[in-house]
Amino acid sequence: MGHSQAEKAASRDRVLRIASRKVRAEGVTRPGVAELMQAAGLTHGGFYKHFASRDDLIAQAAAIALAEGTAKMERTGRQNKQEPRSGLIDAYLSRRHRDAPDTGCALVTLGAAAGRDDQQLKDAYEKQVRAYLDLIAGFDGDDQEARAEAMLTLSALVGATLMSRAVSDSNLSDELLSTVADRLKRRQSPAA
Repeated sequence: MGHSQAEKAASRDRVLRIASRKVRAEGVTRPGVAELMQAAGLTHGGFYKHFASRDDLIAQAAAIALAEGTAKMERTGRQNKQEPRSGLIDAYLSRRHRDAPDTGCALVTLGAAAGRDDQQLKDAYEKQVRAYLDLIAGFDGDDQEARAEAMLTLSALVGATLMSRAVSDSNLSDELLSTVADRLKRRQSPAA
């Protein structure tokens, strides 16, 4: 008995959600088809009913992982109504974000792959960078100075998170997060 279209769509969505978490946590080269299908409760043989290739699955999962970040960053910014930029910095450069790469910002994990990978991933990454820059610049007035400050802020957020995850020394990791957060928040916003 065949699966209905709704069941097929639900299975496909489940695989994409799992793959999205995996590419956030591990990048685009690590997750294997068999591992992803098993995690979704499906057989490896059913993979091609849902995706043209592994590259197709990974590109779609990466695009989802990247796009989900905008809503999270918008919510984070709204939590601190007086200082949305500071609220965003505190949330992004937190231990919680550092320690949960599978639910964190995909810019951190996917940057290197987007720089050398296929155009689909590069386009999704660029779209997300632009969305974050617009969001952060909007906190400070949305002019050229605010955009330049947003570029600096986003670069520092992504870089500090990447390094804090990559070092072995937990004290250095914490210091990277707290020092960069403090320095970013000390910078006078362009609108002030």
